Formats: sequence, C-alpha cells, structure tokens
Amino acid sequence: MENVCEKAKQEAGGPAALAKALGGVTSQAVSQWKKVPAERVLDVERITGISRHELRPDVFGISETAA
Repeated sequence: MENVCEKAKQEAGGPAALAKALGGVTSQAVSQWKKVPAERVLDVERITGISRHELRPDVFGISETAA
C-alpha cells in the first residue's frame, strides 16, 4: 500500500507544489516527510482533499466512515 504522505504529495502536484501551497516550508522539507507533521495536517487536508483521519490516524483517530 502506498504511503499516505506520498499520496498527499502526488495529489498536490509534488513536494514543491505542496510546499508552495502550504507556505513557510521548503520543498526539501516536504520531500523528507515520512508522515505529515501534526501541525500541517489540516492544511494538507484542505489542499489535497485527503482526510485528516487518513493522513494521521494516530492523532485524529480512524474516521467513523472507515470503521
């Protein structure tokens, strides 16, 4: 299964596009993410449409629809 962080990068158009959309973070930093930092999850959700529950179930829990 594809890493959800990699999926988010692809959905945004790549690490550089995601970094630009987020602002205040470099594309190099985004490229190194193994999982989306908790403080960036809501913005990544807004940009990519990937649920916060999918991005960080350890922080936001599993969505009720997935359960």
